[in-house]
Amino acid sequence: MTQRTIAVLMPGDMGHAVGRALREHGHDVVTCLAGRGPHSHALAKQGGLRAVATLADVAIQAEMILSILPPAAALQQAQNIAAAMQAERRQPIYVDCNAISPQTAKSVGEVIAGAGAPFIDAGIIGAPPGRGAGPRIYVSGADVTAMLALDGQGFLVKQAGANIGDASALKMAYAGLTKGTRTLHTAVLMAAQKLGVAETLFEEFEYSQKGALEAMRANVPFLPADSERWVGEMEEIARTFAGVGVPSGFHDGAAEIFRLLARTPFASETRADMDRSRTLEAALAEYVKVLPG
Repeated sequence: MTQRTIAVLMPGDMGHAVGRALREHGHDVVTCLAGRGPHSHALAKQGGLRAVATLADVAIQAEMILSILPPAAALQQAQNIAAAMQAERRQPIYVDCNAISPQTAKSVGEVIAGAGAPFIDAGIIGAPPGRGAGPRIYVSGADVTAMLALDGQGFLVKQAGANIGDASALKMAYAGLTKGTRTLHTAVLMAAQKLGVAETLFEEFEYSQKGALEAMRANVPFLPADSERWVGEMEEIARTFAGVGVPSGFHDGAAEIFRLLARTPFASETRADMDRSRTLEAALAEYVKVLPG
């Protein structure tokens, strides 16, 4: 195995786990924590990531940079690192692993190409490394060899196509189902709660929609911890759909559901400290309080 210096920007829930997996497979994994909060610092430490002071240091030291952060920040991140690349006259491979639309992926690619660096479009599907075979990272672009070489190192790497935007399109379609379904479940249950028929609806679901009810109980009470950063993902999905003529209103609505959940008391939780004993009924009682009217 060829050992490499790989940067992970930024060490959030997914990023620090990917970094940890790469480090455990012998790579030198760096990150930049400038401007990041205590949670990011703690996760970087948990992942064993080596912190450098500036993005210029990242550009100088890294052979490859993995961008893993909320989608709303993807383009700005690319612009910042491209400026560092140009200043340092270094062109490490840049891999955008964010949940962004194909249109945004192409914009990011243009920024990185402007700095003279290779670009790989990527989309992560699945839970962070450390659980089973790990997530699948789909990649696309003219040359994805560098990412394919990491296959099996805490995650699976699969080729999604030859075009920039193919991997992002796959991620958008997938998340359109998974996270989209969770917001639909939440909207249905909030409406039933406000209408006073939630208890009877649960009884009917037990009879005729047992699988859906199990999914609701497993997911809906714990969405607020991720809700704020998933707003941008829903907006990117809506943009993806609109770009090919598919109505985007559903995922615009999904974004609004996450905005509402971000206003609940549970939104201050993280995946590490959330109350896993919270019931669906208890969650709904709080969710409806943030509804207008």
